[in-house]
Amino acid sequence: MSARLQLQDLRVTLAGEPRLHGLDMSLAPGEVLGLVGESGSGKSLTALAIAGLLPGQATTTGRVLLDGEDLLALPEAAMDARRGAAIGLVFQEPMQALNPLMTLGAQVAEALRLHRPLSRHEAAREAEAALTRVGLAGLGGRHPHELSGGQRQRGVIAIAMALRPRLLIADEPTTALDAAAQAQVLALLRELVREQGSALLLISHDLPLVASVADRIAVLRHGRLVEQGPARALLQSPQQPETAALIADSALPARPPVPAPDLSAPLLAATGLVREVRHGGGLLVRPVVKRLLDGVSLQVAPGERVGLVGASGSGKSTLLRALLALEPLQAGEVQLQGRRFTGAERELRRQMQIVFQDPAASLDPRWRAWELVAEPLALRDPVPDRALQRRLACDWLDRVGLGAAVADRFPHQFSGGQRQRLAIARALILEPALLVLDEAVSALDVSVRGQVLALIDTLCREHGTALLFVTHDLGVVRAATDRLYVLDAGRIIESGPTAEVFAQPRQAATRALLAATPDLATLLG
Repeated sequence: MSARLQLQDLRVTLAGEPRLHGLDMSLAPGEVLGLVGESGSGKSLTALAIAGLLPGQATTTGRVLLDGEDLLALPEAAMDARRGAAIGLVFQEPMQALNPLMTLGAQVAEALRLHRPLSRHEAAREAEAALTRVGLAGLGGRHPHELSGGQRQRGVIAIAMALRPRLLIADEPTTALDAAAQAQVLALLRELVREQGSALLLISHDLPLVASVADRIAVLRHGRLVEQGPARALLQSPQQPETAALIADSALPARPPVPAPDLSAPLLAATGLVREVRHGGGLLVRPVVKRLLDGVSLQVAPGERVGLVGASGSGKSTLLRALLALEPLQAGEVQLQGRRFTGAERELRRQMQIVFQDPAASLDPRWRAWELVAEPLALRDPVPDRALQRRLACDWLDRVGLGAAVADRFPHQFSGGQRQRLAIARALILEPALLVLDEAVSALDVSVRGQVLALIDTLCREHGTALLFVTHDLGVVRAATDRLYVLDAGRIIESGPTAEVFAQPRQAATRALLAATPDLATLLG
């Protein structure tokens, strides 16, 4: 079978620095090629080069052949005609890829009308068919904010596949999704590729995920292709140390069991939390009441490591906001260190700090590194002077492995893993009693993820800090927590020691989450 996509000696230079070094790859119709590598290896740069979306200062040489046509030789107008029609793109964050002011159906229809002479009625009919194909029948009239994360990603896939492109590029398409939604999205991508005869270039840092769907895998490091081959053979018998290191980093060891915690005087105690939202209603019409949290109770002991998991839409984010006193409750109470916590208690606020999933979004781009780390010191009484703030911030920059020499850099001058280290330093500078981690490592590649988890564990042990790990990544939960709560439809349906929940899940929803999580050892066994 002839190749659908061929890269021949592809080289990219950016700002005078070589970034891709002579890549040679091919992709056949109906085939899935997984492109993996650590952060900065050139995965996304390769995708941008294929799609002709590199920044203006980039220089590209070599050939990118799509069904024999060299895309690098085409003028921009011709590439515009091919993007969307011949090349479909699925990006990592659907909320950034979708227009918040347009309904989902209108956005699919817009993509169709850009490339085909369709009337509005014809485009709307075909858009509904495309949405039905990805499991979103009847949801075309909704805006992006009215959909779950998995539904939004399906919407992006519908837009990308509506014109039946010959090549589909999916760059980290499932990073923000829970295990069940990941499995559904990957199965959908593979089905559409097979059905339409497209070729799929799947870019991800998640090796087990790639192994579950890819026919072949290519490994990048520092812009060079170090190894490629059939997925199973490459993962069972890697020929290069870089591939072996990726495989080793993907297998997080299970945390050894610990004695049951003493919950007679918990650090954090949530009791009977109820959160409701109301939609619609009027003079003669009752509003629709939706219960997001339904009597949720949980506890975290001093120094304990607790995980909170659940499928998309289960209420994890709502519960997290409630615990942090960022959302009102209709019933229930949150206590921190034995006192009711409403968010107004300044001395309690400093005892609970959080690290978010996306450090780039949580760090002010105008502030220097030391200023970002020192920001929470405003909660101290008295507030330290600026000189002392800088000394304390530099000390924590050293502790998280960045060093005081980076104190005057801005966030954009750090890698994703380094920015997350900044966020950890900022959260721990107050030496809080509880550190909340909201998907704090899901966007990191496997090697950086292991380093960040080890760093968090070391620092929290040194200061006796408890951890509440909110995540969809069950591999991380198994490696980083001692006790686990499972949330489903706004209720805690299961809890217990993490090892026991993994070994003998009692509820169907827990079993479904575990079954949907790709495991490299099982896939290769």
